[in-house]
Amino acid sequence: MATATANAPTVVRSASLPDSIRVETLTCAIGAELGNVNLGVASRSPEMVAEIRALLLKHKVLFFRDQDITRAEHVAFARHFGNLEDHPVAGSDPEHPGLVRIYKSPEMPNDRYENAWHTDATWREKPPFGCVLRCVECPPVGGDTMWANMALAYERLPEQIREQIAGLRARHSIEASFGAAMPTEKRLALKAQFPDAEHPVVRTHPETGEKILFVNAFTTHFTNFHTPDNVRVGQDYTHGGPQLLQYLISQAFIPEYQVRFRWKPNSMAMWDNRSTQHYAVMDYPPCHRKMERAGIVGDAPF
Repeated sequence: MATATANAPTVVRSASLPDSIRVETLTCAIGAELGNVNLGVASRSPEMVAEIRALLLKHKVLFFRDQDITRAEHVAFARHFGNLEDHPVAGSDPEHPGLVRIYKSPEMPNDRYENAWHTDATWREKPPFGCVLRCVECPPVGGDTMWANMALAYERLPEQIREQIAGLRARHSIEASFGAAMPTEKRLALKAQFPDAEHPVVRTHPETGEKILFVNAFTTHFTNFHTPDNVRVGQDYTHGGPQLLQYLISQAFIPEYQVRFRWKPNSMAMWDNRSTQHYAVMDYPPCHRKMERAGIVGDAPF
């Protein structure tokens, strides 16, 4: 069976680059580590950005080691791919809007949502294009992040499931996730600011044309499951819709679709948020884990 990355564009090396980027593929499904590249330099090189973009479309998540760059360079590199967005719950660096600080310490309780398979901010009408994440400080052991290829997850669904979900749409909610831990008044204010979004269950990647399974931990329910084909009596909806949704969400859990990355200070990852899910593993003892993420504005799924 052909893999879902087969139609990704071939990387064209720029003759203006003195040294080519080294590419080490990490799994058969997803992920590559790039060497001989500094993202601070890349932030000033449209040619290098174009090469990295082609590699991102092919591998879906890219990893970089030893990136001793400034926050300004981090932001400048990410902005080559689009405008940056803040997060309504997580705080941003005051001097660099759009650079979200994901800081954990022994004094802070664990976040409730990073350690679930998710695609960032699908509760937005226009979920992010992607993200560029840098490790500032991490535990000596633990705190890895995993990514899953959701184009491959769709491709390997049984044919009858692909037919069943072809026209389905689903609701995505910040109120039911981040808002669930808030007092009622604050939760309702968050929902008023970010009403639930509705997206196709199978989206089309705007650059590669791949079909992508697009449900995750922010998805609450199908919005158009209640048809004569699916629902004979009311309880068919109660059991059929949620069970199908949970089955689809669980496809990200399959190891054959995944890559796992061990962080070190100044390691960075960039992922295509349109075609992946990720999971931040909270297996580390009480200690500091500080990450900084530039989220790039995306387009409405179709």
